[in-house]
Amino acid sequence: MTRYDILTAIPTAFGRDGALDLEGSRAIFRYVAASGNEGAFVLGTTGEFPAVDVEEFSDLVAAALDELADRMRVIVHVGRPSTFEAVRLTRIARDLGAREFAALTPYYLRSSDDAVYEYFRAVSDAVGDGRLYVYVYPARSGNPVTPQLLVRLAQLPNVVGAKVSELSLEDLAAYRAVVPADFELYTGADRDLIAAVEVGAQGVVSGVSSVTPKPFRALAEAGRSGDAAAVAVAQVAVDEVVSVVGGDMARMKEAYRVLGVTDAYCRMALDEPDAAARAAVAAVVATHG
Repeated sequence: MTRYDILTAIPTAFGRDGALDLEGSRAIFRYVAASGNEGAFVLGTTGEFPAVDVEEFSDLVAAALDELADRMRVIVHVGRPSTFEAVRLTRIARDLGAREFAALTPYYLRSSDDAVYEYFRAVSDAVGDGRLYVYVYPARSGNPVTPQLLVRLAQLPNVVGAKVSELSLEDLAAYRAVVPADFELYTGADRDLIAAVEVGAQGVVSGVSSVTPKPFRALAEAGRSGDAAAVAVAQVAVDEVVSVVGGDMARMKEAYRVLGVTDAYCRMALDEPDAAARAAVAAVVATHG
């Protein structure tokens, strides 16, 4: 059966001073829990994971599982520059009850394919009886994953799929052509749900769906129905919200203010939206929220 999964990449709430806002994050989790989406991707890029320390990681994972696990799948991102750190976070999340994980490749320093393989072998071992996704994002990590390497990683006992960001549909198709049939592929391109499924993916990991889930649900349902006209209409709506919100976490948090979810800010060095951007976010939320 063809799948059109929407896994919501969830932002983390911080105060204006940069302090973690755990209650604000819980409010975001509850909002996402009501979306109808198939899953949540916690503490990934959208969650500003490089700026979160180990204690905050533990608190956020516990809160996410508490607010989300009864409503949808919860995939906890544990990727770090070192195997030691990635394994440590995996064990923390597993002890808290997580059973699905994603790990970005090692980043900052360039790693060989063998080093990347050993990193994922160790994380896979730490996952235990859980499920692990390879997070492929060479534009940020500096470490590409060739189809040949992904084939090797797919043979690890707990590696069940990959999340692929800022690569082309042709790259996604190249992965699909060599990995096992039951290996799951997700695109990180919010607007590419239908196009990615057409080349063999199972869905999208979408940050924009964290604030405007309705057009994404409509697009997924249209895809499942096979109604080309409905797909075209829903795609226009998704394209509109993506063009305004995009991968901009500050704009996502502006949307939460407009929606009355929480008053959240970014911890990382990101520009706050100006007056024109705030007006555009408010308009798109009014239309599609």
